[in-house]
Amino acid sequence: MKNLKLFSEVSQNIQLHSTEDDEVVQFAAYDIDQSRLFFASSSNFVYTLHLSSFQSGRDCAKTVLPVEVCSIDLEAGDFITAFDYLAEKESLLIGTSRGLLLVHEVESNVTELVGNIEGGVKCLSPSPTGDLLGLITGFGQLLVMTYDWVLMYERALSEVPEGGYVREADDVSVNCEGTSISWRGDGKFFATMGEVFESGCMNKKIKIWESDSGALQSSSETKDFMKGILEWMPSGAKIAAVYKKKSDDGSPSIAFFERNGLERSSFSIGEPGDANVAFETLKWNSASDLLAGVVSFKSHDAVRVWFFSNNHWYLKHEIRYPKEAGVMVMWDPTKPTQLLCWTLAGQVTVCNFMWVTAVMEDSTAFVVDNSKILVTPLSLSLMPPPMYLFSLSFSSAVRDIAYYSRNSKSCLAVFLSDGNLSFVEFPARNTWEDLEGRDFNVEVSECKTALGSVIHLLWLDVHSLLCVSAYGSSQNKCLSSGSSETELHGSYVQEVEVVCYEDHVPDQITCSGFGASVTSQTPLESPVIALAWNPSKRDSAFVEFEGGKVLSYASRSGFMETPISGNSVCFPSTCPWVRVAQVDAGGVQKPLICGLDDMGRLYINGKSLCNNCSSFSFYSELDNEVVTHLIILTKQDFLFIVDTEDVLQGELALGNVYFVIDGRKRDEEVMSYVNVWEKGAKVIGVLNGDEAAVVLQTMRGNLEIIYPRKLVLSSITNALAQQRFKDALNLVRRHRIDFNVIVDLYGWQAFLQSAVVFVEQVNNLNHVTEFVCAMKNEDVTETLYKKFSFSKKRDKVFQAKDLCGNKVSSVLQAIRKALEEHIPESPSRELCILTTLARSDPPAIEESLMRIKSVREMELLNSSDDSRKKSRPSAEEALKHLLWLLDSEAVFEAALGLYDLNLAAIVALNSQRDPKEFLPYLQELERMSEPLMHFNIDLKLQRFDSALKNIVSAGDDYFPDCMNLMKKNPQLFPLGLQLITDNEKKQAVLEAWADHLTDEKRFEDAATTYLCCFNLEKASKAYRECGDWSGVLRVGALMKLGKDEILKLAYELCEEVNALGKPGEAAKIALEYCGDISGGVNLLINAREWEEALRVAFLHTEDGLVSVVKNSALECATGLVSEFKESIEKVGKYLTRYLAVRQRRLLLAAKLKSEERSVIDLDDDTASEASSNLSGMSAYTLGTRRGSAASVTSSTATKARDLRRQRKSGKIRAGSAGEEMALVDHLKGMRMTEGGKRELKSLLICLVTLGENESAHKLQQTAENFQVAQVAAVELADDTVPSESVDEEVYSFERYVQKTRSTARSSDAFSWMLKVFVSP
Repeated sequence: MKNLKLFSEVSQNIQLHSTEDDEVVQFAAYDIDQSRLFFASSSNFVYTLHLSSFQSGRDCAKTVLPVEVCSIDLEAGDFITAFDYLAEKESLLIGTSRGLLLVHEVESNVTELVGNIEGGVKCLSPSPTGDLLGLITGFGQLLVMTYDWVLMYERALSEVPEGGYVREADDVSVNCEGTSISWRGDGKFFATMGEVFESGCMNKKIKIWESDSGALQSSSETKDFMKGILEWMPSGAKIAAVYKKKSDDGSPSIAFFERNGLERSSFSIGEPGDANVAFETLKWNSASDLLAGVVSFKSHDAVRVWFFSNNHWYLKHEIRYPKEAGVMVMWDPTKPTQLLCWTLAGQVTVCNFMWVTAVMEDSTAFVVDNSKILVTPLSLSLMPPPMYLFSLSFSSAVRDIAYYSRNSKSCLAVFLSDGNLSFVEFPARNTWEDLEGRDFNVEVSECKTALGSVIHLLWLDVHSLLCVSAYGSSQNKCLSSGSSETELHGSYVQEVEVVCYEDHVPDQITCSGFGASVTSQTPLESPVIALAWNPSKRDSAFVEFEGGKVLSYASRSGFMETPISGNSVCFPSTCPWVRVAQVDAGGVQKPLICGLDDMGRLYINGKSLCNNCSSFSFYSELDNEVVTHLIILTKQDFLFIVDTEDVLQGELALGNVYFVIDGRKRDEEVMSYVNVWEKGAKVIGVLNGDEAAVVLQTMRGNLEIIYPRKLVLSSITNALAQQRFKDALNLVRRHRIDFNVIVDLYGWQAFLQSAVVFVEQVNNLNHVTEFVCAMKNEDVTETLYKKFSFSKKRDKVFQAKDLCGNKVSSVLQAIRKALEEHIPESPSRELCILTTLARSDPPAIEESLMRIKSVREMELLNSSDDSRKKSRPSAEEALKHLLWLLDSEAVFEAALGLYDLNLAAIVALNSQRDPKEFLPYLQELERMSEPLMHFNIDLKLQRFDSALKNIVSAGDDYFPDCMNLMKKNPQLFPLGLQLITDNEKKQAVLEAWADHLTDEKRFEDAATTYLCCFNLEKASKAYRECGDWSGVLRVGALMKLGKDEILKLAYELCEEVNALGKPGEAAKIALEYCGDISGGVNLLINAREWEEALRVAFLHTEDGLVSVVKNSALECATGLVSEFKESIEKVGKYLTRYLAVRQRRLLLAAKLKSEERSVIDLDDDTASEASSNLSGMSAYTLGTRRGSAASVTSSTATKARDLRRQRKSGKIRAGSAGEEMALVDHLKGMRMTEGGKRELKSLLICLVTLGENESAHKLQQTAENFQVAQVAAVELADDTVPSESVDEEVYSFERYVQKTRSTARSSDAFSWMLKVFVSP
């Protein structure tokens, strides 16, 4: 669904140099390397023309082109009959009527005779590969030679029987149209057309030859071919020729042949019975998708361009010329859509075409085919051409169209190849289905002034057109009479007023009664490339000129600059495809000018957005003129959906990075693009609003519709914002979106308030049931659809975060309430309500069964209220529905939990269970008393609290069962104590509970519980087990033990407590209960409670106790001094090792960086191991480094094992990956603990009390030095970890020690020190 639009047409003249008036241009050749055209005239002049002159020159047929002219010296009466350019020799190859074969060097202007062909040169054609030359003589002989002019072979083209007529050379040498040579693209084969005498008349046939051997490969059937026209498609698939079919009353047809000579297909050129139609030439473009030809009619010649798609040939464009112009055409070999036309008089026209989508903004397709427009509204039906809904027929071929669809008004303006305008007004869209299959003849509008050759056409409003027209070329002579009589020359921008003299009939298409007149004309200095309507300003448009400059045009005001965001818009390159989108920028409507150039660069307001775009379109989720998304299809066949807000705010990564998907990104779950399965597909349109569809057309011609998730979710969001819940639900169901999107996008707490509106709008209980079944406690916008970025402000309908509560239960409860209050009773409603109960979290199975039970009871009562019966489903149907939603075992257990055995039996039967499995059990329950039945059911369902209540209510006879239940389920003991009132049974419960706590090793709680039931012996054992000696002695007092028994017990406890590592508490027992003063003091010394030991020694004034304390304190002080000195040395070693490892790692990283290698690419293990090897020493072992080499080459598994061992043993492995941080952690772990500080301070006070001031001073000074060193080392290590360099002066250990000693003494960490011994 695309049309071929002529967006640039530049015509200029060649000044012919012959003094004779009858000089005409006959041949043309193209130089690809230097973009030059060569023309040979009938007066043997060769004109050289550079195509760059068309870009700089103004479009005016009276402008004379700057050309280089040279004359080919030939004998009188001799003239040029064949002409081509040899790129390999950079020369022109010329054949003459008298057989001269000339090579003309263009640069040196030297002509060389390379051969003389008998009979004259009729046709010559170089091969595409540049190694062979095909030539046809005047005698009809085929010659194939090399570029060294060596003849390879000669073949006869004509097949004339003996005695037949043979044409003389003089008869054919002047006729250069009878035969031709056409090469296949790879140069392996070529085709010729030769004459065949058959059935008394001379016809022609196509012959296919092998280029290397000259063997005849195949030939076609004999047909009445026209003028030897032959053109082999560059891709090699078809050979095009023209012949007259006998069954078509003389109307010629273009036929396509295969390499085997068989005809594949054909189509007619003119109308049936039109015998006056003749054909002049056929030319394929380089892409093999367009076929151009010159068709001669009675009154004019026409350049026609055909396109093939879906097994149908479309006439996409027609340019008319006067017959006397003798127009000829050729395609630019490097540009598939640039057509070069020239006339006999030397007028050269460069026509630049472009493919534009036939789908308009409202999804209506207008496909041009000759004088017809095939109309298909894609929103009604997706029909690829040549199928259509209805068609419009015009008086001549369609050249350009403009569509207007705004404010419920739809109009079409059509410019025809004869220079006339036609207009069509369409009825309302909902009536178009009635027009199916009809064809409407559209009349030509009355035009009072000349329109010229219209290049661009655009509606400004419903009564005004803007067009760009060209005047002064020979084409204008074939246009309407007004156009040929005007004296205007060049290009103009014109405003055309459109008037309809007939009233529009509703539901009908208006095809006549229109008039047009030009109201203003503005001359153009530069060619116009594109027109685009400005939706943000009334009666205005954007005009793009060659080079990319964009100006704004306003009706009755003319051109002006286009300031957008303070800057004028100018594309960096010429963009033939220009469209304008109206976007919402913070409540202000702004235009977004999008331009796409030939290289695939897409620009937005002059800035580059994408460098590999193949096609683009706009999408509006609001189904209006405000565009919300930009649809971009890249050359990689990836479809991107871009928010216009991202483009406006600059959040999108501009350039080619964002739109190029490499292999790594393709493997990820990226939702920003859709992978289009058809290579080379194009975006031709979109379906706006809730349709949320993108229409693609594949290379084969068929249409495909895709629904990108991003557009669908955007449409759902828009529907929810407008509270169109039914439309949102339909979108979710149609596109298989998770139903939770409705609740999560709307906000489930906000949805609770709108549940009634939701139910009333949907009004379909099946759909509501489907919605209910899909609910889950998950925000799918954060999980399943997380990649679609719903966190933006405008994407969430309600931004209140649902941080608490149960989403499923709350939503289903609101739906259930809305159903009960606003939907009439019906079986479907009841089933939907059951669904809301069953799908709650957790499922409300019991409530569902209660509803089914009430229905069943109503059925058993045989109520005469038939209306109520009809409003409810049967109990069996409701139960089956519930079983379908839930696990049958869970429903059966819930029925048992209601203690309704009959209901449980019905559930079991409907769940397809074997009666042998459940009937004996139910019958056994039925024979029990009610409390016992309830107890057994509760046990089965593991409802132990209820089971305990029921068994207690069963009576005293079941007390053992009650005890067994509590013993098996200890959590029931508190409830049992509340339920049991008998004091004796309570004591038994307490003792059983305490026994359980003892088994659980909770001796303290067990002892307390034993005390509650007055079991003192077990309480004493429990206290003893938990090491609570005071509790044991308290219970012993309660047991009224004797003095000796208490003393014996105290000695036993003292030994046990001391063995548990609690010498301080053992000392209390020895002093208070055993009276052992000496043993108590020794225990206090072991506990490092120096002050308390000295106090007890002074209290009892026994000889030797004070000296024992003094000797122990001095011995402890000496040991501590030695330990602190050793620790100071370790701190130094650890810090030195850390700095060495750190320094070498940084040096290695710097070396790698200088070699332009990333540090990240280096394995940390290797770096650390390398640094360890460089150091050549270990701070942790006294052994050698023999195993270091093995550690370097160790595997990853070995390293992992070593790290695990290191964590277990607390050691640091030299050269390991975590050596640095392990060293830092070890330094931090060497700090003094709070208990150690407390014991150290107690020892210092004890030594001072005993007069050992010197020992106390030495101990404090050594301990202070250690703590200062440890704190300074940790601070130094912490400062060097984030640093990228280790400066020895800055990170000096001595500096940190001085800093710590001067600042940290006053901190709490040094509060253990005695002020009297603090050095200045």
